[in-house]
Amino acid sequence: MNTTSPDYLAAARYVLPTHRQTSVIEQGAIGVSGDTITAVDTLDALRSKFPETEVIWEEHGLIMPGLINTHTHAAMSCLRGLADDLPLMDWLEKHIFPIEAELSAEMVFQSTLLSIAEMIRSGTTSFCDMYLFSKEVARAVDSTGIRGWVGEVLYDFPSPCYGEMANGIAYLQEMFAEYQDNELVTITTDPHSVYTCSPDLLTRLGALAEENNSLYVIHLSENDVEVDTCRQRYGLRPVEHLDNLGLLGSNTLASHCVKLTTTDMELLSKRQVSVAHCVESNMKLASGLAPTVEMLRHGINVSLGTDGSASNNDVDMFSEMNSVAQTHKARCMDPTVMNAETTLAAATIGGAHALGRKRTLGTLEVGKKADFIVLDLDQPHMVPLYNLPSHLTYVARGSDVIHSYVNGRPLMKNRQLLTIDESKLLATMRKMAKNIVELRN
Repeated sequence: MNTTSPDYLAAARYVLPTHRQTSVIEQGAIGVSGDTITAVDTLDALRSKFPETEVIWEEHGLIMPGLINTHTHAAMSCLRGLADDLPLMDWLEKHIFPIEAELSAEMVFQSTLLSIAEMIRSGTTSFCDMYLFSKEVARAVDSTGIRGWVGEVLYDFPSPCYGEMANGIAYLQEMFAEYQDNELVTITTDPHSVYTCSPDLLTRLGALAEENNSLYVIHLSENDVEVDTCRQRYGLRPVEHLDNLGLLGSNTLASHCVKLTTTDMELLSKRQVSVAHCVESNMKLASGLAPTVEMLRHGINVSLGTDGSASNNDVDMFSEMNSVAQTHKARCMDPTVMNAETTLAAATIGGAHALGRKRTLGTLEVGKKADFIVLDLDQPHMVPLYNLPSHLTYVARGSDVIHSYVNGRPLMKNRQLLTIDESKLLATMRKMAKNIVELRN
């Protein structure tokens, strides 16, 4: 048993170590030593055991695991609201791709900082990002203290970041080398999709992911156009196509998975693929509603993602949870599906599982990393309180988060960001928006 005093005790009216109501600890606390949780119990028990340890107390607070967003394009915050109310392919090919062709590394860095600020302020402590100029995304992650899985999106045509594909492979290999020992930045291998990547490229990147023990992150079966295109080219649906290439496995994180058959779900389950479910983006782009309830019944690990702010239009995971739970009840005409605990699990331990870190993230347990958030329960919309997972899924908002810690380090205290100059960042982004308007015209 560990008897060494923690660096501090974070304590509150409630501690919710997992997604289950039965795990609630009233007047609870967690002990943090360095970057690790070393004790979880009632405050009285830990005070008795460690009487000299500093206590950070929140009388009306709830301490819970930080939320994990498994699919983002963080730098797309600079495009928020720019091309709304359009079909996916029109939105992507006629509006997003042309503007992205004009992006610079500095624009990506600043825009990623903006999304990170929003994520920290709304309770996200880990996120998985695929985008352009991903060295700048990694730099933003490293400089702010959030935890990020970062990959450069790769496709057959030239990129605004690296140009020809050969340069893209070199760019990715440089990132693997630079961040191989970084605690907060994990590099991923990210083919864009089956309709923008040839079988040769998909396979080459699969080998690169295996060589570097990385996640293989890909948009998959997002809409009918993708499915039809894949069937026309290869005679197979997207999931079958990847499986035929030997690219479905436990290191595969498939984003969206809106258009799935029973056979698709059986394959994803058999290959232990995790899914990043992005309901708000999928609804806004009218891609459809993923068969999430059915995926769970097939034993597929489902996590939650917001997608980018150009198609959501935010990165607030509390909002995403609410949408996920309620949308699938309506889709299935069954109020019992996607219940609060199931939805909260997808946003926490499901995300950790999807990112290959369920042993160290996703719950508040001794030996896991000290990634946690504190919510303020002393608010009209939070009272009365009977069931914490229910409140977190159906009532809580990102703005209810008052403190955020990653690796035991505070990134936000009393709603004030500690690693980002928020006022300076907002001024920078307002100026950037004017430049983007000029580019569009």
